[in-house]
Amino acid sequence: MKSHTSMLRLSGYLAGTAAAATLVSCGTAKAPESRPNVIYIMADDLGYADITPYGQQLIETPNIERLAAQGMLLTQCYAGCTVSAPSRASLMTGLHTGHTYVRGNYEIDPEGQCPMPAGTYTLGTLFSNAGYATGAFGKWGLGYPGSESVPSKVGFDRFYGYNCQRMAHTYYPDHLWDDDRRVDFPENVDPGRQTYSQDIIHAKALDFIHENAEAGRHFFAYLAYTLPHAELCLPHDEVYQHYVEKFKDAPADAKPWVSHGSSYGTSEHPMASFAAMVSRLDRYVGEVMALLEKEGIADNTLIVFPSDNGPHREGGANPDFFHSYGPLRGCKRDMYEGGIRVPFIVSYPGHIAEGTKSDQIMAFWDIMPTFAELIGSSDTITTDGISMLPSWTGGRQEQHPYLYWEFHELGGRQAVRMGDWKGIRLNVGNDRTSFELYNLADDIHEERNVAAENPDITARINEIMDTARTPSELFNFGRAVQK
Repeated sequence: MKSHTSMLRLSGYLAGTAAAATLVSCGTAKAPESRPNVIYIMADDLGYADITPYGQQLIETPNIERLAAQGMLLTQCYAGCTVSAPSRASLMTGLHTGHTYVRGNYEIDPEGQCPMPAGTYTLGTLFSNAGYATGAFGKWGLGYPGSESVPSKVGFDRFYGYNCQRMAHTYYPDHLWDDDRRVDFPENVDPGRQTYSQDIIHAKALDFIHENAEAGRHFFAYLAYTLPHAELCLPHDEVYQHYVEKFKDAPADAKPWVSHGSSYGTSEHPMASFAAMVSRLDRYVGEVMALLEKEGIADNTLIVFPSDNGPHREGGANPDFFHSYGPLRGCKRDMYEGGIRVPFIVSYPGHIAEGTKSDQIMAFWDIMPTFAELIGSSDTITTDGISMLPSWTGGRQEQHPYLYWEFHELGGRQAVRMGDWKGIRLNVGNDRTSFELYNLADDIHEERNVAAENPDITARINEIMDTARTPSELFNFGRAVQK
């Protein structure tokens, strides 16, 4: 498939975003002869190498491996950010974190996170405007209950799951949300633990797929599971017991992880729990694939499988034990590759060649224009992204001049990838700012800071960091916003 989008550079602001964003007019886009259903399966804190297609040796993920075998595995895909809320905001809006409204994990008491502005254009809007049924299942984290950016107000017909990402890290919750209606689970109030959230969320997602398949409606399903985010908690079924036995002699699993007041619960066998959670996610992926086959729509469904950021260390998780980051450096909250480079698998039978691998550089903000082209959208969208459909389907691919990220914890951090060069700025919000430069072509682990030897590259990346963002009242590295 060839791109039919036209692009116009903007000056000034458009829908609250800076001039660096691009207006993409899809009005002349030619829809595929048969528009596909789209399923976007988002893992939570799954490391680059936590699954077997990316080299995992200790955890079994046969269904995800099968998904990769029938499609394409990308080796240089980047999340929207290194933590959940801004990463998901970037995905939903097609904007990088210099332009998204939500740029950090900003809590709202008693439940929820900082909302996006009313009328924010999201992936839900894109698909809804194109006549698709739209459903979001799992972790939302982009607006507190009743706010202007709950799923039902930003393009989604159906929602079931956690409104609040903080509450999503409890796997036996006292409530979930069914659209805008609270559903209580008194059986989960201590000491009871009966209803495992991921199982019921997964069941609701399967119902959505089945109902729309039976009705012959095109659908977009956003399946945002919390697995394998802490707390490390799941039913002690045969898969869990398998890993308990498998890791019984592992020193890191020799004793329980005790919360000591943490929001994450105690885990008797943290290594076994983490592995079983990844395998449970794999089972969900397999059940989605099986349902598509049963409904006869597998060949007309695009499946995308990424993680929202790098692996975590909370709640007893041990990415060193599992080598979760593979050849990369860093974990969640880092701007090193391990914090933002994520697994990314895409499958679309007959359109994406089976068993292929791509080194194409892409990021979450590319998903919006990619899906717009895929479904032949007539909308005009504002995006920092580029359609990746040509690279997925064997066409000629436009390239990014650079990718940009910012992170508003730990003193404030920025990162830019420009070709093989990777620049990281630390302590942005104070007077201890420092800059690091790496050449990923020969230093993927980011061990050798070569900023001093490359002053021209250092100057160019610092310039991008200064100009690629719009100041934000809420997220400005703790500094006052210039009026």
